Amino acid sequence: MPHFFINSSQVNNGVVEIFDKENYNHIARSLRSRVGEKLLVIDEKQIQYETVITEITGSRILTRVENSYPSKRFLEFELYLAQSPLRSDAQNLVIEKATELGVSGVYPVITDNCAVARSVVEKKVQKWQKIMHESSKQCERAVEPICYEVFDLEKVLTSSAFDFVIVFCERIATKTIREMFLEKPIKKGAKVLVVIGPEGGFSQREFEIFEKQKFEMLTLGNLILRAETAVTVGLGNIIYEYSNFNG
Repeated sequence: MPHFFINSSQVNNGVVEIFDKENYNHIARSLRSRVGEKLLVIDEKQIQYETVITEITGSRILTRVENSYPSKRFLEFELYLAQSPLRSDAQNLVIEKATELGVSGVYPVITDNCAVARSVVEKKVQKWQKIMHESSKQCERAVEPICYEVFDLEKVLTSSAFDFVIVFCERIATKTIREMFLEKPIKKGAKVLVVIGPEGGFSQREFEIFEKQKFEMLTLGNLILRAETAVTVGLGNIIYEYSNFNG
């Protein structure tokens, strides 16, 4: 069932009025939806509405609410990704999969071995936000994540906003995700930053920063993974272990 973001002000007396250009064009023109078809919409309060289209005009769509309930399509902790951008299609895949896995935001960070020039990365942020928007609709997320502006790695790492900073770095990793959870499990509501480097890996200077800050430096196993694969495996395993320890 197609899924769209709306504002709660569009819901009145069991009727949802859709008139913004983006949603209208997607529903009426791209999907060519018809009266009687069903739509899922969700507002900024994370209330999900199951609706049926009752009217389509040249500028608006009316739907009747059949059911509503709080959405469960979110993580119980805030998961953020700081990642050294990859070239074109690989980075688009990272953004898409991170969104599907429930991240609250992605920080594109410039590392010593970053494969993409800063000026190029800065021009891509708007495109990545659009990918997040479309992916959020496809997987029925309760909240759309944010693609932040470009930061230097050190600036993100020295932020006091996070309860956990986890770095996946095979060369000097000290433990697995499971071992970290056994020692210091992530709790509900925690803010967790996951850091993943470029294809060429982190530099010695960056390793020294991780060690000095005493960040959790974890391994994803004996296999060497491409950076885009490491993002999916790393985030997915953190979510899995969180569920095991908080289920």
